[in-house]
Amino acid sequence: MKRKYIKIVLFLTSISFIITFLCNFAISSAAQGKTFTRVEEVPKNKVGLVLGTSNKLSNGRQNPYYSYRINATIALFKSGKIEFVLVSGDNATQYYNEPTTIKKDLIAGGIPQEKIFLDYAGFRTLDSMVRAKEVFGLERVTVISQKFHNQRAIYLAERKGLTAVGFNATDVTGNSGLKVHLREYLARVKVFIDLVFNTQPKFYGERIEIK
Repeated sequence: MKRKYIKIVLFLTSISFIITFLCNFAISSAAQGKTFTRVEEVPKNKVGLVLGTSNKLSNGRQNPYYSYRINATIALFKSGKIEFVLVSGDNATQYYNEPTTIKKDLIAGGIPQEKIFLDYAGFRTLDSMVRAKEVFGLERVTVISQKFHNQRAIYLAERKGLTAVGFNATDVTGNSGLKVHLREYLARVKVFIDLVFNTQPKFYGERIEIK
């Protein structure tokens, strides 16, 4: 009986690994040639969509993922590769507001306030991509985040009718980077679950024109 349970556990573990591998492969393959690290190589788009994250880590230190996305957005704007910035992030409570925090740092970096639009309901990457199309009326967009995140965003965008490329902010190495990358594997499996069940954004709202 014990040997039977071991076989079942090994079988389920193997299936989980195979599913995770296939989901990761599908998303990475679909984004092949659509993410860019060098500013001069990025196709020009009207809007750059920076995906939000907390500016601080749980220990109170600056979140490098956040800082690198800010720097990447400023570089893209100053190079003329984007005309406007759409900041999509979590604003779940009055005490946690990713879009407003990012906007302040983008303005401090030289991007004019009137060139920045905020999406306060970007609770998940899926929400951000769907709302970019349905609420902000975008047909094309340059996503700004780390490469692994851009790949997932591009996959979701294209499944929702939005053409996207990604500009890769600097990635994070070390233990903190490893933890995020491990979570990314699970997030990619969740992508397909959401697509199968046609998961919708938490909120839509009135149309907002970026101009």
